[in-house]
Amino acid sequence: MDKLIRILVLLGLLSVLVITGWLVYRLLAPRNQQPLIGLPTLPAPTPTIYASAATVVERVQKLSRLETASYHIEKVITAESGQGPLGFLFGDKLLLVAYGQVIAGVDLGSIRPQDVQVTPDGTVYVVLPPPEVFVATLDNSRTYVYDRRTGVMGMNPQLETAARQEAERMILQAALEDGILEKAEENAREVLRALLWSMKFEHVIFVDSLPTPVPSLTPVMTETPPG
Repeated sequence: MDKLIRILVLLGLLSVLVITGWLVYRLLAPRNQQPLIGLPTLPAPTPTIYASAATVVERVQKLSRLETASYHIEKVITAESGQGPLGFLFGDKLLLVAYGQVIAGVDLGSIRPQDVQVTPDGTVYVVLPPPEVFVATLDNSRTYVYDRRTGVMGMNPQLETAARQEAERMILQAALEDGILEKAEENAREVLRALLWSMKFEHVIFVDSLPTPVPSLTPVMTETPPG
């Protein structure tokens, strides 16, 4: 009986040593390191995606957007959570390589009849709508997690989502700081000017507000009373 107990205790100690060694390797080894020789590697499971058969169309909207500037931006984001003295248990840190696109232009649907004025000499005055950002999104086919290190308790399921949201915000900010709205307005003027030239309007002027029309001077005939 004592011999059996010793064997069980020995097996328990060996199990603790094996688990401890695996945990130390998991904490210290980089994610991109090759697995230890002799340890079996499991194939990565292929994800299975099921889409709902129901499709709901919420809104159909008429678009009149003139896209005149497009930026493609790459950004590297570091996100972490649970760091500190207990980081080896609850820590999670990742490096996200994000690719995004920002598209800007003007909405021609907001041009009103009173925003366009044609003078008798054929000059066209146009009040252009302010430029705006139409699209600011990540390219999911190119955005990926380059490296990730997690503690013993596993990864934070919200960390990658937060990193992607921050990457999208920073990509939009980078495009705005580089002047995407100014480029969109300049390009929109060139496109509309070429369009109006094709309609035989040779003079096209973009203004912030239309000039006040000058009334024509019509001679007024007055009757002189007899003296």
